[in-house]
Amino acid sequence: QMRPMSLLCRLGHLMSLMACLLYNTLSPLLGWLWRWLRPRFLRVTSYIVTSARFALGWTEDTGRRRENFEISDDDDDDPPVKSHPVIVTSPEDQQEPLGRVGVAGSLRWPADQPAMRKDTKPAEHQRDEEYDDEDDDEEYRVKTTDELYCCYDSTWETEETQESMHRGPRRPAASRRYYKFSRFESAARDMQNYRHDYPTRPQHWMNPVSNGTPNLNFYLGHEPSVPDGVYIHTFHDVWLGDYQRLEYVHTYIQWLFPLQEPGMNYQASPLTKEEIQGFLENSIAKENLLKSYKLMLDFYGIELCDERTGEVKRAKNWKDRFNNLDAHSHNNLRITRILKCQGTLGYPHYQAPLVRFFLEETLVNGQLQSVKDSVLNYFVFAVLDKKERRSLIEYAYMNYDHKDEFVWCPRKIQTMWSKRF
Repeated sequence: QMRPMSLLCRLGHLMSLMACLLYNTLSPLLGWLWRWLRPRFLRVTSYIVTSARFALGWTEDTGRRRENFEISDDDDDDPPVKSHPVIVTSPEDQQEPLGRVGVAGSLRWPADQPAMRKDTKPAEHQRDEEYDDEDDDEEYRVKTTDELYCCYDSTWETEETQESMHRGPRRPAASRRYYKFSRFESAARDMQNYRHDYPTRPQHWMNPVSNGTPNLNFYLGHEPSVPDGVYIHTFHDVWLGDYQRLEYVHTYIQWLFPLQEPGMNYQASPLTKEEIQGFLENSIAKENLLKSYKLMLDFYGIELCDERTGEVKRAKNWKDRFNNLDAHSHNNLRITRILKCQGTLGYPHYQAPLVRFFLEETLVNGQLQSVKDSVLNYFVFAVLDKKERRSLIEYAYMNYDHKDEFVWCPRKIQTMWSKRF
């Protein structure tokens, strides 16, 4: 009688061990599969709903403020963020004097870090310096009734137009353009929130922040990243050129390019104001951030030509790296994070040259077609300097093949640019 009971106990014990082993093996795989499928499912659903709305002739009530779910392009597989329209009442994101806290929680680069000079721009990007700021604002002032006016895009706003709370009526001429505008509008909400130092913080951001300064300590080489346990010098010395590791490990990007917003690596802490201040006052941290930038540029097949201006060009291995970038869309999210981090941690003059590079590759050279939408929806609008942002959008418009489908600036601006050429 004891023998059958003993066998049953052993069998039960063996089954429990097998169940634990199976769970430990499949759980990470299922978790990764869920994180990979969920944003894509939501994007497809959003497209279907948008198309149905257009087909049925539905329009939004411009007098209402509605809650929306968006797919944020700020980090690897970030979940949808529930957010509200951002009503901006503060001055727009022009650059501030040195030593003052600016937009995106950043201090402008110190005196020993020169800004990007006007004369370093290509000739076709030279702005007409004869007009003062007031005339410039008048030229770019846009009415909220413009067909392609986006209430979340402050690129064209002045203090007078910032009072507007609602978008103008929708008059899409084609379903494809309406879909493009809807995607841009969703992205514009996230990017304006970043440029204005996060006035709107979703509820899931309110988790307790880690004690101390983990991001600053990591960049000073005092602490390793978590959970990988890698120190900053190891990333720069060992991970450089290890493209397989840089592609398939997803926990390091928030350590190399920290932001004030959380990501999927819950063991990485968002930046605090204290860390930003300490970071910008420490030459070692700034030097290490520059090395991190070069590490990722090499991974993407890009080379930093001038550390003073931030000018970039194709690297020797660009073909292979471009193919990888085209095949793995999560790198678009990483690049958005890099651009945001540059604006926060003292390298805002590096933003425009990198975005200009991607615009040229996608719109002029016909490369990186799977990156093009992210360049237009996110990369351009991460640039903090409003005049640089306007110049980049103008360059994009003049090189866009189907100008009737261009939705990234109001119709008035497009008409004005068309008359110049």
